[in-house]
Amino acid sequence: MRATSTQSVLAAVHRRHKLTNLMHSVLLLGGMVALLALCGWVVAGGEGVLWSFAAGAVSLLFMPRVSPRLVLAMFGARRLSTGEAPQLYEVMRALAARAELPAVPELYYIASPMLNAFTVGSRSRAAVAVSDGLLRELSLRELAGVLAHEVSHIRNNDLWVMGLADLVASLTRFMALFGTALLLLNLPLLVMDRGGVPWALVLLLTVAPTAGALLQLALSRTREFDADLDAAHLTGDPEGVASALARIDRLQERPWMPGRGGPSLLRTHPDMEERVRRLMELRPSAPVLPGWEALPIHVPFAHARHRPRYRVSGYWY
Repeated sequence: MRATSTQSVLAAVHRRHKLTNLMHSVLLLGGMVALLALCGWVVAGGEGVLWSFAAGAVSLLFMPRVSPRLVLAMFGARRLSTGEAPQLYEVMRALAARAELPAVPELYYIASPMLNAFTVGSRSRAAVAVSDGLLRELSLRELAGVLAHEVSHIRNNDLWVMGLADLVASLTRFMALFGTALLLLNLPLLVMDRGGVPWALVLLLTVAPTAGALLQLALSRTREFDADLDAAHLTGDPEGVASALARIDRLQERPWMPGRGGPSLLRTHPDMEERVRRLMELRPSAPVLPGWEALPIHVPFAHARHRPRYRVSGYWY
């Protein structure tokens, strides 16, 4: 009876967090669309709003989709066979079944000491890449939490949502730049007519790209929160997911890791302490995966020790 009561409480907490995250996502994405519409109105009135939405619809319809294989090739990833990672595939199959995915995501290996995992593809055909450092430093229980986090992104169509957000932000930047150019071209006429410079519009067009980028980052953080909570739900082990996040955060405190300790508004991921706190609210009275707490996995590769190399787009492995 007590176990049933505990599960009911945890389910209620999970639903509350999910509803909050959904509302945040809708408001943030809606704010980005409203900002785009406002820039369109500044440029050409009502027609500008219609043209902004039309451009967005056409761009979304014909948006170039980067091949998952191309993204994986950029990181030097190679596919893991079932024989090389039987435990990981066992976990992935279980998670995919619980998430009701149409296909089990493929696993890829990146020879990098950095602790990282990411997802490419779509709900029907996805791939999850894991780094050498992640496989060596985390226990199987913690790796299950990381894989569940990535599976949650796939199930929630987060790749599509963030692609849409990026498209809206790009259109907002374009409309703001176009509007600014029109203002500069018409500035002599405004001065000659003594109508004054519309400083409010200048301020809006100047701030709009930055505001859109901040909304996009906030949306990314909200989707990360949602993936954390869904990962806890898929594994039934919130503490395992929290342990993985905390270990990754602790081990990646290295001088060559950029962007750590920056303003929270400029981060793609939420504050780690807040993520762990939310997960621990869902913690059951006993581990759901007994015996997995410290179980390492066998990594049949040489230890990856090389550092990232500088390229035009940044530091890459």
